[in-house]
Amino acid sequence: MSGLFTAAELGQYRTDGFVVVPGLVDEQDLARFDRRFEAIVNGDAPVSGAMNLMRDVMVVKGAVEAKSPVHAINKLLRFEDDPELFDYVRIPGLLDRVHELIGDDVWSIATNVFNKPPHVDGRHPFHQDLLYFRIRPVKGIVGVWTAMSETTRENGCLAVIPGSHQGELLRHGDPDWEYVNRGFLGIGDAAKGERHYVLMQPGDTLFFHPLLIHGSGHNRSGGFRRAISAHFAAGACEAPDQNWRDAEFVRHVG
Repeated sequence: MSGLFTAAELGQYRTDGFVVVPGLVDEQDLARFDRRFEAIVNGDAPVSGAMNLMRDVMVVKGAVEAKSPVHAINKLLRFEDDPELFDYVRIPGLLDRVHELIGDDVWSIATNVFNKPPHVDGRHPFHQDLLYFRIRPVKGIVGVWTAMSETTRENGCLAVIPGSHQGELLRHGDPDWEYVNRGFLGIGDAAKGERHYVLMQPGDTLFFHPLLIHGSGHNRSGGFRRAISAHFAAGACEAPDQNWRDAEFVRHVG
């Protein structure tokens, strides 16, 4: 299927490097994904395949006492083997739009549930997701991020720098912060340009270019900020000295 994006939406993606589709994922699916995430974290469902639960650095270092298992988790990585969470990447309205952007043959190459608990720092410095992928060409990759709860300035919504995807992959390093979660690298002072704060309601879905500079802020609210996300690569992509399709956290979606 094609033509789900309007001409204006496609134009924004090409010009700004991102576009938000309101209400793309319905409430029933969001509730199902939310229940599954909490069941896995609480030990009521299995941690399958290559899945990993990342504990927040402030909890690990004892700066914050977790009030529950869910309060301790920063994110769930690699849910390709989970029979419920992986339904996210197959949602027709979502997958059809991915096809419009990168072609008919696509693979899921990175999946996450982001869980930003209250009373932890939880910031993610400005970065480009291409840093984490060796696959090329760049135009064959797209990221998708769906709000599972309302995202606001107070609870640490995403911020992006429109048009930054038209640049190069920048040098990344560890931010000079007291608490930084593992793998949260940033570009520091190279994050130049006007910031756009992406305020979202549950089900709103962000499609974004892998070179788009983006990050997220501190959760200063009393509740959780949660999102589910995936990256997709076109089947025509290649990686140097690596058959990326054989990785245990990669799945063909179609």
